[in-house]
Amino acid sequence: MSTAAVVIIGDEILSGKFADENGPYLIRRLREVGCRLLRIAVVRDDLDAIAEEVRRCSALASRVITTGGVGPTHDDMTLEGVARAFDLPLELHPRVVELMQSWGMQIDASTERMARLPAGTVLLEGGEARFPVVRVRNVFVLPGVPRLMRRKFEDIAELFAGDAFHVARVATARHETDIAGILTAVQGRFSGVGIGSYPRYDDVPFRVIVTVEGRDPDQVEAAQAALLELIPDQVEP
Repeated sequence: MSTAAVVIIGDEILSGKFADENGPYLIRRLREVGCRLLRIAVVRDDLDAIAEEVRRCSALASRVITTGGVGPTHDDMTLEGVARAFDLPLELHPRVVELMQSWGMQIDASTERMARLPAGTVLLEGGEARFPVVRVRNVFVLPGVPRLMRRKFEDIAELFAGDAFHVARVATARHETDIAGILTAVQGRFSGVGIGSYPRYDDVPFRVIVTVEGRDPDQVEAAQAALLELIPDQVEP
């Protein structure tokens, strides 16, 4: 099964100076390509915090995405943080230097920060993004600028692909407490699906939306049928 974890890096997100656009985009796109997202975290611009979170996510999921902190300024710490997560040295990568020079960039103390990558880095070149995607073990390092992040993710999206998710819904005017036992019983019968219960307090004709989700469409359909048979006062969601 394809699984992922996402690490959003930046004080500007935690302080509220900028709203996070990358997390919502990756949540949606990972689901669309059939990858189960296991964790999403936002961490500050701190080497130990980045290293700790990357290490945790790398052990949890088959693939990890980081966003942010890859520019030339003092607060861009992601590459060093990823290196620290795996106890790897940073090395000046000749291919990155070559690319930067071909774009007319001068290699100085600031720009060199973007060319010093963890030892063993694999560059994924090609696609729409001019700068290659940096891969360190199972970690894919993407920029924080939303437009650039989206372009880079789309270049590697196929690496996250898995079997499609199938979802069915049942809505009811009953309270969640009235159907909790039914949900528990049906979940016990269909272990291959996930059943979720989501109360709503808007001005709508239903009080709870129940979702059935799984990779096997037949199991999803069968679990939905069981819920439709047992849940009273169904309404259109």
